[in-house]
Amino acid sequence: MPLDRIVTFLLTKNPEACLRFYRDTLGLKFLRDDGFALVFDAYGTMLRISKVPDFTPAQHTVLGWEVEDINATVGEFEKKGVEFARYPNMGQDANGIATFPTGDKVAWFKDPDGNVLSFSKHAPS
Repeated sequence: MPLDRIVTFLLTKNPEACLRFYRDTLGLKFLRDDGFALVFDAYGTMLRISKVPDFTPAQHTVLGWEVEDINATVGEFEKKGVEFARYPNMGQDANGIATFPTGDKVAWFKDPDGNVLSFSKHAPS
């Protein structure tokens, strides 16, 4: 039996701020609030952000997007108020973009609940 589509999940304690961030800041298509979760179309992948009374966000990336031009994307989202994280010893540039020895580039940021998200541009293999 084939696995048809991926569904991804996050958690939120603050559904109103979460809705504004994912819909208005990131530009994801909001599909519905089914009472248990906010449901988005994340460019063809269903993203369910479950409403919970409390949780501790993971300290690692839980969701990310591959982008064509990471510098332009970071610049665009900084204008929308997104703050990019700086981590010690990651060799990030002035825009918060880390470049790895493989040529891969990553910039991290958090949603209103503290979930770590990222934009990345992977070098050709």
